[in-house]
Amino acid sequence: MRVLLDACVLYPTVMRELLLGCAAKGLYEPRWSVRISEEWARAAARLGPEGEAIARGEIAVLASRFPRAEVAAAPDLERRLWLPDANDIHVLASAVAGHCDVIVTMNAKDFPRDLLAEEGLSRADPDNFLLGLYEASPGPVGEVVASVVAEATRLSGEAWTPRKLLRKARLNRFGKAVEAGG
Repeated sequence: MRVLLDACVLYPTVMRELLLGCAAKGLYEPRWSVRISEEWARAAARLGPEGEAIARGEIAVLASRFPRAEVAAAPDLERRLWLPDANDIHVLASAVAGHCDVIVTMNAKDFPRDLLAEEGLSRADPDNFLLGLYEASPGPVGEVVASVVAEATRLSGEAWTPRKLLRKARLNRFGKAVEAGG
């Protein structure tokens, strides 16, 4: 399964680490575009110059970890597509160009299911997407969660539990399932 990751799910660190940790386990193939990466870097710049520099470094690392993830849509493809927010057409075009099955985004209203279906795509929010991966492959996803929780604890000095960290990351259903399964 090929999955286009929107900038809004790549920028929050915990969400990104969970999603890409699952991709590294072979549970799906991630896709994004240069413009999506650029949106992530610009969002991180709001934290200051160091935020943008860190984001750009992470983007470079991800490009080496997932060398086939970056896709480019032809301009004529973007011109033939329509979405309620014209600023999101590049996301849809990248998903089509990347032969994706799903767009993972938190912007449900900007990606109507009927318009995506016309292109053979569906939409999932990160909470339900990760929940589905967990239900299908609890062992590997559980390993990813444990790793992300351990890293969050190491970096923050705070003793995070999976449920608490996933709730903070707005992954409530996923967090409940992990807690019940663990």
